[in-house]
Amino acid sequence: MSQQQETIVLIHGLWMTPLSWEKWVERYSSQGYRVITPGWPGLEGDVAEIRRNPERIAGLGIGEVVDHYERIIRELDRPPIIMGHSFGALMTQILVDRGLGSAAVAISTAPVKGIIFLPFSTLKVSAPALLNPLNLHRAVPLTPEQFHYAFTNTLTEAESLKVYERYAVPGPDHLLFQAAFANFNPHAASTVNFENQDRAPLLFIAAEHDHIAPPAVVEATVRLYRRSKARTDYREFPGRSHYILGQDGWEEVADAALAWALANKRS
Repeated sequence: MSQQQETIVLIHGLWMTPLSWEKWVERYSSQGYRVITPGWPGLEGDVAEIRRNPERIAGLGIGEVVDHYERIIRELDRPPIIMGHSFGALMTQILVDRGLGSAAVAISTAPVKGIIFLPFSTLKVSAPALLNPLNLHRAVPLTPEQFHYAFTNTLTEAESLKVYERYAVPGPDHLLFQAAFANFNPHAASTVNFENQDRAPLLFIAAEHDHIAPPAVVEATVRLYRRSKARTDYREFPGRSHYILGQDGWEEVADAALAWALANKRS
């Protein structure tokens, strides 16, 4: 099967847009792959416009976003490789559980239902939103300082500000509430059937210095899948933060993710 026939779907995370994948899109496209990066509903388009009008994504939930991607993927002529980052990685797991994709890569995943313990760094990032119930139906941006702690803690403040100005947008805090209280909701939107025996192979990637999704959280997620015979692998990259898609050395991560997917995908 030729590279030209292979489709890769990239799913962005919270506080980001498809632009966060720009380096990966260029790299994969230059190798002959078809790469599509649909935005969450309301998050398509210009970063500046989203910042000016965040109300269009206020109240957006996990289920709506996953259903949006499912419709897109089912319209493709063949199952794609699916890759997601952060909340996009959580959504990638749900999509794979629904039988979609030939292989999938979940990078720095947000917690699915079943993750009990969250480290201090994760709580520090989400606490400002969760402590205000009014944020449930708001789209709230991170401050440059919060962004530096959450995404780019391995960069200087000046370097982080450049990343913030290019990529950061308000995020629908509803998703944070859904993830935070999933274990108390029998019908949580972040539920995955970890025992699914008939799903596509799934690779989890963790970043050593990630404050949002530390390796301990990603490894705990992998352990939840241990009862499934479907392939589930784990790889950790040293020196990386939650900005693993763009910080120095991103090429190694992108190449490793694609190589694994191609080697393990279902025909």
